[in-house]
Amino acid sequence: MTSSNRSQAVGVQRSYEIRTYGCQMNVHDSERLSGLLEDAGYVRAPAGADGDADVVVFNTCAVRENADNKLYGNLGRLAPMKTKRPGMQIAVGGCLAQKDRDTIVTKAPWVDVVFGTHNIGKLPVLLERARVQEEAQVEIAESLEAFPSTLPTRRESAYAAWVSISVGCNNTCTFCIVPALRGKEKDRRPGDILAEIEALVSEGVSEITLLGQNVNAYGSDIGDREAFSKLLRACGRIEGLERVRFTSPHPRDFTDDVIAAMAETPNVMPQLHMPLQSGSDPILKAMRRSYRQERFLGIIEKVREAIPHAAISTDIIVGFPGETEEDFEQTMHAVREARFANAFTFQYSKRPGTPAATMDGQIPKQVVQARYERLVALQEEISWNENKKQVGRTLDVMVAEGEGRKDGATHRLSGRAPDNRLVHFTKPGAEVRPGDVVTVDITYAAPHHLLAEGPVASVRRTRAGDAWQKRQDARAAKPVGVMLGLPQIGAPAPLPVVAAPGCGLG
Repeated sequence: MTSSNRSQAVGVQRSYEIRTYGCQMNVHDSERLSGLLEDAGYVRAPAGADGDADVVVFNTCAVRENADNKLYGNLGRLAPMKTKRPGMQIAVGGCLAQKDRDTIVTKAPWVDVVFGTHNIGKLPVLLERARVQEEAQVEIAESLEAFPSTLPTRRESAYAAWVSISVGCNNTCTFCIVPALRGKEKDRRPGDILAEIEALVSEGVSEITLLGQNVNAYGSDIGDREAFSKLLRACGRIEGLERVRFTSPHPRDFTDDVIAAMAETPNVMPQLHMPLQSGSDPILKAMRRSYRQERFLGIIEKVREAIPHAAISTDIIVGFPGETEEDFEQTMHAVREARFANAFTFQYSKRPGTPAATMDGQIPKQVVQARYERLVALQEEISWNENKKQVGRTLDVMVAEGEGRKDGATHRLSGRAPDNRLVHFTKPGAEVRPGDVVTVDITYAAPHHLLAEGPVASVRRTRAGDAWQKRQDARAAKPVGVMLGLPQIGAPAPLPVVAAPGCGLG
């Protein structure tokens, strides 16, 4: 028995903290990392632990230029804590780990484990090996070992869940490093996806978000071009599943059968996040985006014809190499025409290893900043005007946990409308739990949220609310210091398995 296992055997629990950066794929991967660690006998450190844990895991992103600096800065701050805390371990995983590999241990030799995007299931084993051998373990798989949804998962929400339908991406966008780090697209079998969703619903989940790097390309790996629309319709037949969302689709693969499935499947929500990236045809070509402005706006028009109340959001990159003032004005024109409910706007960030990083025509920072500010101002105006159209509507709002930072001071609760708009509403006299649904009348609109200041028209208690309450009761009743058992080495037993865009790169 190792010294670590002996300490576990006498009842000393090892705590863990996970710090997550980047897209929803990373958020969901962190749920799996939590599940793996808890399955191996670790306990989650209290909120706000800030490194005061036995194991600190960084689940990294490599999309932004400053990702490296942020990681090494955070690692540097943990170095003195590790010196003072015998047995503390630090692990680095995710896209940046896949990219930098041995460099991380060279720059931060106090790191114990480095693992990649394809082998997150090895984390408990690597931590144990590093502890026994007293040296850093670096293990980066070059391809997917097993679809990650077979791993234990500690879901952050009792009422809403991510469900991965694919991993990887077959696109070659010149600004994006993700395909090189996540690999080619691999699709799950439809039956496995639906079985996972049914299992989640049986546990009380009422909202799921289908997740993929390029979610509507689903089917390319299994040879069915209509697989994604068929999957949406199949979700509509799952009893108890109230809300279905998905992110992030690609305009190239956004076909009429998907629009029809969205419009005709009642539990598929009237919401669409579809990245534009640029409104300029020359820049789209330089980005290797396979659509042009006319095609993109045509999709928006078709969606609005089929789903009049759909809220459409997007991603936009400002300052891509070679972008002229005319190119930028074409982006502004596309934004005016599309009238997005909101947009995630990014200043172009050079990433080593991408074709765009070495392109001619890199734009000066001050020019990019000025364009970015103009775009943000325009989108703020449009978002506010689009939200004002919601005033007077009666909406069913699913109560959310942690969405309203000022709820305590304002005596309100918060939740999401079917189109995913954030709604703050007056706290009713009846008990309302996250996952329950309230019916409210919208009285005021701000650029990024809606208010329902009058009385709540009705409260519907749901199985999702019951699931949330059951989780709270279990946490309250859990004794302090209970022994969770020895770490389990080897492959874990399979288990059945809101929102910003995936990497901003779809």
